[in-house]
Parts: sequence; C-alpha cells; structure tokens
Amino acid sequence: MQREGDWGRYDPRIRSCLLIMAIALAGSDPFANAQDPSEIPPMVTFANGSKSQEGAKEENGKWVLSDGTITYRVKKDGGLDWYTYSGFKRYNDFGGCAACHGPAGIGGTYAPELINALKTMNYATFFDIVARGHIRKEANTEYRMPALGDNKSVMCYIEDIYVYLRARSQSAVSASRPDARLRDAKPKQAKMHEEDCLR
Repeated sequence: MQREGDWGRYDPRIRSCLLIMAIALAGSDPFANAQDPSEIPPMVTFANGSKSQEGAKEENGKWVLSDGTITYRVKKDGGLDWYTYSGFKRYNDFGGCAACHGPAGIGGTYAPELINALKTMNYATFFDIVARGHIRKEANTEYRMPALGDNKSVMCYIEDIYVYLRARSQSAVSASRPDARLRDAKPKQAKMHEEDCLR
C-alpha cells in the first residue's frame, strides 16, 4: 500500500477509487494504517509569520508537503488557505460533522473528539472511516460512525475536512470561527473539482 502522501499525485476521482481498493486489500481495520507521530511533519512558523507543517509549499493554491500530502497554511493575521477554510465550513456548517463530534473536533455526546485522533491518522484511514463507517468502543461507550460514502456534501470535500482537522490537531488554528475576510480566494482547481464531483 502506498504511503499517505503518494495519493496527492492522482486526480481526486482516481484517488478515491485507489483508496477504496487499497483499503479493501489492507483488511477491515482502518486503524492499521495509523502513522507513527514522529513521521508526521510538525507545525512550524515561517519567516513571514505564517504557520504550516514543516516542508510545506504552495502548488496552485493548495498547500502540500514534499510527498504530495495536502496540508494547511495559516497566515500571520489568522487567515486560512482556501482548503482549510473550506474544511472548517464543511465540518461545522454544511457537512454535519460538528453535530456529533462537537464544534472544531472537540468531541460531543454522540461521537468522540477528533483532535487527538488526527495527530496520527493518515488520509487513507480518515477517508476509509468516513466513507465506510466505523464502530469504536471506549470504556462503556460504543460510538457508531455512519458510512457517508454516498454523501456528496461530505465526500466532495473530504480533503478539506481532513486538512482542517489536521490543523486543529497541531494547534495551528483555534476552535473559534475564522474570519472569512482573511481567507485565500478559491483556487481554480478547487472550483473544477467541486463542479466535477457534484455532478
């Protein structure tokens, strides 16, 4: 199975198919793909005051690591790159994630927090859990994540949601609502992906 960052080289439509096939081959336990925390690039502050993961660079409006893994960028004034901002909106306002997992991933009555989980969870694992659902037991509580693989309001923005939660897991963004006036403009490739995915 390929490492998390290798997925970034593929078109989103192909990537989804590849992920599903790889997950099926890997077995039924999505957490088998969790990363060692030491393998995940830490958050750093650049000379211009912006924050991202170590080694991040911008490619056509999307911030990625050297291996192609999508990541976040938080400007000195608190503004977010488009994908991280979109992830916040999808998680909290449109995708329904916050209803169970709590605002900004802090946990809720019906589902566990996501901030600590995203410290080690790679994109393939995250995609699998959201698409196929998952049952997680903690002490005397059983959490049931529904399968959302056919929910376009979630799956068309799955990378955005993931990168927002990764930013939260590294304390790059707070739990408060980001200022929409400070966000980056929506990149052309994000518009094209959205139009294609929502057809």
